[in-house]
Amino acid sequence: MVKPKRLNHKKVFVIGMLLVLSAGLFANTNTKLDITGSQLLNLAGKQRMLSQRIAKDYLYIGKNIATTKANKQLKESIDSFLLAHRKLSSSIKNEEVKNLLLFVQLSSDEFKGIASKKFTLDNAQLILDLSESMLEGSQYVFDSLKSSSKVKKSMMIDKSTEQRMLSQRIAKYYISYQLGIKDKNSIDMMIETVKQFSYNLDILIKNPSNTPQISEKLLKIEKLWKIVHKFYNNIEKGGLPLIVFNTTDNITKKMDEVTKMYLLSYKY
Repeated sequence: MVKPKRLNHKKVFVIGMLLVLSAGLFANTNTKLDITGSQLLNLAGKQRMLSQRIAKDYLYIGKNIATTKANKQLKESIDSFLLAHRKLSSSIKNEEVKNLLLFVQLSSDEFKGIASKKFTLDNAQLILDLSESMLEGSQYVFDSLKSSSKVKKSMMIDKSTEQRMLSQRIAKYYISYQLGIKDKNSIDMMIETVKQFSYNLDILIKNPSNTPQISEKLLKIEKLWKIVHKFYNNIEKGGLPLIVFNTTDNITKKMDEVTKMYLLSYKY
């Protein structure tokens, strides 16, 4: 799995202190919701994707590309992230996981604050850092739920939900490089992300337990992927931001449909 880039130690310390000081803000939000384990797993998995998509949308807006769609998607993504966060916080009782959820909440709040300010490359870099922090926290929550999950064949659900995140991560790093954040990390992370997506897709396609409907959907994704992954790897050349935006969204949507089919197949 692609590992998120960590924040610098000073930033982690500051956010960590804020976490301790603000723990009481969510003390009374534990209203019980009737959510199944598979639904919780899907929510936590989707948070990984949203952490990348909100950063991608912000960067596209800053680059003044696909601004109408990016603005609409950014608002929807933030709303979806916060709604899912509330559901997770209300349903999860493990204290360690709840602390991680508080950390993710603080990161998302900081993101909203920066996103409301004038776009600058410095702010863009902060958004990238925060998206990695939100991804790392969401990944921990997902892993914790998965370890205690009764969902059979959870590896397939793990891989399909990760594909949603990876497709948005590709677009995030592509546009950040075009904006001028041309460090080696952006290139390395793009190559690693594309490689991981290909690896996961191969595992999913070869899964002997796939239903005909799942296999059909995965083969459609594979057909598209064989064409577009070459564009993504050519991050240094650039020049295709709209194609990257639209194709990664298309892949995310299709992988979301596959995830839902897996969850129905392994429902409990």
